[in-house]
Amino acid sequence: MSPEEFRAAAHEVVDWMADYLRDIRDYPVLANVEPGALIDALPAQGPEHGEPMSSILDDFKKLIVPGVTHWNHPRFFAYFSITASGPGILGEMLASTMNVQHMLWKAGPAATELEQTTLNWLRQWLRLPEEYFGIIHDTASTASMHAILAARELASPETRLSGEHPPLILYESEHAHSSIDKGALALGIGRDNLRHIAADSEFRMIPAKLESAIEADIAAGKKPFCVVATLGTTSVTSADPLLQILAIARRHNLWVHVDAAYGGPAALLEENRALFAGIDQADSLVLNPHKWLFTPVDLSILYTRRPEIMRRSLALEQIPAYLQVAQHDRAMNYSDYSVNLGRRFRSLKLWFVLRYYGRKGIVRVLREHMRLAKLLASWIEADSRFELSAPVPFSLVCFRFKGSDDDNRALYDRINASGKAFVSSTILHGKYVLRLAIGNIATTEEDIRLTWDLIRASV
Repeated sequence: MSPEEFRAAAHEVVDWMADYLRDIRDYPVLANVEPGALIDALPAQGPEHGEPMSSILDDFKKLIVPGVTHWNHPRFFAYFSITASGPGILGEMLASTMNVQHMLWKAGPAATELEQTTLNWLRQWLRLPEEYFGIIHDTASTASMHAILAARELASPETRLSGEHPPLILYESEHAHSSIDKGALALGIGRDNLRHIAADSEFRMIPAKLESAIEADIAAGKKPFCVVATLGTTSVTSADPLLQILAIARRHNLWVHVDAAYGGPAALLEENRALFAGIDQADSLVLNPHKWLFTPVDLSILYTRRPEIMRRSLALEQIPAYLQVAQHDRAMNYSDYSVNLGRRFRSLKLWFVLRYYGRKGIVRVLREHMRLAKLLASWIEADSRFELSAPVPFSLVCFRFKGSDDDNRALYDRINASGKAFVSSTILHGKYVLRLAIGNIATTEEDIRLTWDLIRASV
């Protein structure tokens, strides 16, 4: 593709992107297609000869876009609402253009040092100690797996040599994210060695239950090694009592990992500091700028106060020749701290976002999202037909119609079939509950009002 052809096609693509962001509310949030529709619409075999970009873009508009569930829509309220903001998109475009792979400092000096800088900025905003080391992963699933790997290394370094270890036990809330279980299983912890600790009426881990479980495992000759606390659980965004969990873990010399993938950015707000008390004492912490910091997917940050343990957990007996480089005290080689060797230039889009909005701009948006969640909760409480199903500490509202589970499932289907909004669901205390997560930077009070009117009209 010549520079001239690229320039013409790029202008057309950017014009479409700008129109898409401007007119996003004109699209149905949830794709109205049947499984297999796109497979049937596309050729069964790839083209033998190249095709003009005009034809490719036409098919993108006619075939791809109608089959997209629009995560960047201001009324996408399912799962955790996310945003690919303008500055983040521009940063992603530039990163793709340069196509940097910075496994070593030498392979990408600017990419490596920008990652160090942006993560240091965010660390300061979160009031984490200077000793915290940060590294970017794709998702929290990968980041948490690395935290569990470091915890295993600390508790049982012989595992790295022989592959064998005593029965290592990991503890987490019954509301912890499924990625914690998957990460532990991938590392050979074993399903029977995972303890899901009961939660209280507000869906927070019960510290007394945690301590009892640890003591029972010790008495049985097993080796507790890691506790995962969640600040912003997936179903309800509850926050585990971290200070109490830390005190218990310290008595038993356990690694404490904090899953703040969703809730972490809320620590930037002064009024939320009490919910995050203790994060500066955790051994590791994960948060996802691609969830609630307006950064295009994917970008997850893992901080740890014990980077030397994480590096040791992945140490090779002999470094391959193609990875051997001259040592320099300021040259960071991030591949020493992660399973993956390849590393995209993810920090560039985060840098664009942090600089464009600034800390105060980000705080203003987060505070508005939380205000909108509280406003919606007040409307729900004022309507005798509905009830809140959980507290609203952040920007997620869990609620249900005061009817049967079948009534609520039907309500869920009607809301999403409208194309005007997209919500998700969960089960709390054995009841089917609707979840409405606010997190898109373009979401307004009018969007919330329109959705609430839709919900009431759909009963």
